Amino acid sequence: MATLLVKNATVLVTMDGERREIQQGGFFAREGIIEHIGPTSMLPEKADMVVDLSGHIVFPGMVNTHHHFYQTLTRAVPAAQNANLFNWLKTLYPIWARMTAEDIFLSAETALAELALSGCTTASDHLYLFPNGSKLDDEIAAARQIGLRLHASRGSMSLGESKGGLPPDSVVDTEDAILEDSVRLIETYHDSRPGSMLQIVLAPCSPFSVTGELMRQSARLARQYGVHLHTHLAETQDEEAFCQQMFGHRPVAYMESVGWVGPDVWFAHSVHVSKEEIDLYARTGCGVAHCSSSNMRLASGIAPVLEYLKAGVRLGLGVDGSASNDGSHMLGEARQAMLLARLGAGIKGASLSGTDAPPLLTARQALEIATRGGASVLGRQDIGSLESGKCADFFAINLNRLDYAGALHDPVAAALFCAPQRVDWCVVNGKVIVKEGQITTLDLPMHIEKHNRAARRLVSGA
Repeated sequence: MATLLVKNATVLVTMDGERREIQQGGFFAREGIIEHIGPTSMLPEKADMVVDLSGHIVFPGMVNTHHHFYQTLTRAVPAAQNANLFNWLKTLYPIWARMTAEDIFLSAETALAELALSGCTTASDHLYLFPNGSKLDDEIAAARQIGLRLHASRGSMSLGESKGGLPPDSVVDTEDAILEDSVRLIETYHDSRPGSMLQIVLAPCSPFSVTGELMRQSARLARQYGVHLHTHLAETQDEEAFCQQMFGHRPVAYMESVGWVGPDVWFAHSVHVSKEEIDLYARTGCGVAHCSSSNMRLASGIAPVLEYLKAGVRLGLGVDGSASNDGSHMLGEARQAMLLARLGAGIKGASLSGTDAPPLLTARQALEIATRGGASVLGRQDIGSLESGKCADFFAINLNRLDYAGALHDPVAAALFCAPQRVDWCVVNGKVIVKEGQITTLDLPMHIEKHNRAARRLVSGA
């Protein structure tokens, strides 16, 4: 559709530079780009598509900065339910080794549909193993089907057990093959233009699954092509011990030694970091994907979110893998991040009270991390807020529901303080992905049946 008019929103949360919240607000967009935004009375009256959002609250589309789509196939596997990260991985690696290209496609559709139904419009996924002929192309095809913006990370593992790494040799690749495929994907798919629906990221999996040489080569290749870099870092104390034993460095210092610092780099988790390492992130422009639910699920720890914000570190949210979170609900993740940061602040300031009590992460701060914060982490200037010249990516929630009864004193904060909901509308680039609570780009009943069949086959080994 050439033009789109959104009007009459009870509150339109812009997340622009002034953090405006417009009563009875709306915007007018052309070819997926916002031209005018403000009170409905000041907008054009006609468009090719008009969406009246009376009684709704409208937010910028949320940006998911870390995920593993394929893990929707292995949610709540009994043997991995009560394990920390390293044991969790060792349990699931052999199951993931059975995946096919069709499994990658189906699982990506599932994750992307869940994300859309929770208000996410842009997702970064980290796919780092490619068994049985599967490729990153398989999840790219799924993203085109669902309609979300995708930052597709060409992940990799090259350090198998025989070389001192954590993953079994059956799920690692040679470094030459990894770099060759990285070039192919960048040259085939990467689009750096404003409004881009697809970008490629280079993402060796973690310090305990790739060699230092692959980290260096990936950094050189990414900077040659102008793409971003991503990896897991400082997630657990086990990882810290591994890096000190294997490389003689703490995880962050190891990244610095292989050229992995700068504004084109972001790390998933970064739970176990020192003040000096936080300052290094801020000084060099490294971003962080905070994955609160996964960190709780695997007992990894509480990331220093308030310290990151105070230092000026670029911070976004990630739902992380659907086998370490068991869901892909971005609004729920923003709520979890707010609550976990408050718990962390309470633990640190347990003996303090009154004016000495530590600050608490607010609902609006958590929403900002989930929107413009995530956009900044991914290096995007065109998403993350609703303002003229930016993409028409938004989600809307109907406030007239039982879950918000009595909570409309502050509907913006209520979206997080109250139980997380499925969204009523999710629009990407001016295209409706979720309409009145229903996804428009996928036959859900048929898809769920196919997905469950694949999951049973994969876990049973049949």
